[in-house]
Amino acid sequence: MKVNVPAVFGCVALLFAFAMAATRSSALMVDRAVELPAPSEVSPPAQGLQSVVFAGGCFWGVQGVFAHVKGVKSAVAGYAGGAARTARYDLVSTGTTGHAEAVRVIYDPAQVDYSTLLRMFFSVVADPTSLNYQGPDQGPQYRTAIFPTTDAQRAITRRYIEELNRSKIWSKPIVTRIEAGSFYPAEAYHQNYLTRHPDAPYIRINDLPKVTALKRLFPSYYRSQPALVS
Repeated sequence: MKVNVPAVFGCVALLFAFAMAATRSSALMVDRAVELPAPSEVSPPAQGLQSVVFAGGCFWGVQGVFAHVKGVKSAVAGYAGGAARTARYDLVSTGTTGHAEAVRVIYDPAQVDYSTLLRMFFSVVADPTSLNYQGPDQGPQYRTAIFPTTDAQRAITRRYIEELNRSKIWSKPIVTRIEAGSFYPAEAYHQNYLTRHPDAPYIRINDLPKVTALKRLFPSYYRSQPALVS
């Protein structure tokens, strides 16, 4: 039997349903985080600041997580994998440029080494078994990829992916790619987005749970005041 619901009640019901769905989605995002084993290969000692580029879906969340890691001096949202002339949000959003939304992480290896950052990426930042999508975002620009800047980073990444695949932690194989390419900073309005808009529905549902998971799984590396892009 069809029931006629007054329009006002219908709107309230829809808002309530959306809020409940958002809460469930947020809880699922926290539950998705998993405490992974450390890479068997430890990062070799390095002098001075180092950098690596991570792509793990929308760069707002990737930047927001790594900005809360002790030892990370800078986490900049941007684009990697394509040409300089197409490193613009309106073009990258078409999914035809070869770029991925990415974050360049500059870190002090004396405080946090590459192996730990890699473990954070797979544990908290991204679902490495999702091909060309993360959460509500779909397209090759949202692929998971790592752009190492040294041979040591590349070797550790390759071996860790092999180890995680052998462990069968996930029911599907890891599709995260190891890539090469230049990094181009994104537009200013994308920088520090999670910090500036913590109440935005997208951030609350998709990204803040990742920061919560970072604090839970890596408490000794978590800092409450993020490193912000000036």
